[in-house]
Amino acid sequence: MKRALLYILFLLPVAVNAQIGEHRNDFSIGVNGGYALSNISFTPEVPQKMHGGITGGLSFRYVCEKYFKTIASVYAEVNYASIGWKENILTREDQPVINAATGVAEKYSRTINYIQIPVMAHLAWGKEDRGFNFFLNLGPQFGMYLSESTSMNFDLAQRNIADRATSVVAQDTMAVENKFDYGIALGIGTEYSIPRAGHILLEARYYYGLGNIYGDTKKDYFGSSNFGNILVKLTYLFDITRTKKNNH
Repeated sequence: MKRALLYILFLLPVAVNAQIGEHRNDFSIGVNGGYALSNISFTPEVPQKMHGGITGGLSFRYVCEKYFKTIASVYAEVNYASIGWKENILTREDQPVINAATGVAEKYSRTINYIQIPVMAHLAWGKEDRGFNFFLNLGPQFGMYLSESTSMNFDLAQRNIADRATSVVAQDTMAVENKFDYGIALGIGTEYSIPRAGHILLEARYYYGLGNIYGDTKKDYFGSSNFGNILVKLTYLFDITRTKKNNH
């Protein structure tokens, strides 16, 4: 099911490029930057807070047509993203777990750095050349693992397992096994266009990972270990080519 859904989403930008409306040949490039909140859906469950990190990179957009009031484009990015998970280490009474050696509440987080490449259908409604429009992004995203790091305030050999509400701790010592990540990206946002100056886009996006960072066979510890990311980003695009339109 996951594979079939990914195939469908991968074909979305291709379908957008099929000419059935007013032809456009507008190509823009630019930069983007933002903040990502992430966690990992572990089975068995690992209680978590949201992990915060930066994301940013290059943006590309090709506007291929305007069909009635819908401006259809293919939109892609090449980004660096710092994501991961942050554990919420609590007792059965929902109190912080105190480490006997340090006397402070135990904290643990893992940061995993990726190069992420979303390739999405970009559908917009509103002003095309000057002013505001509203847009929707939808399509597949692929990620290539770069590195990972751990932050914790206790020694693994001295962690307080007895007081924890859950005994699931295997993830604390497991490095990422699957270096390739893939999933679905969905974003909504608004764009402000200024002739000859460019386009400013503000977007909120959700990413659901279809791949797992750890093995998921019957012999593996985790049945699932996939990402979920919420991010807010600002993008600036400037035009390389623009279509001459009859109504301008």
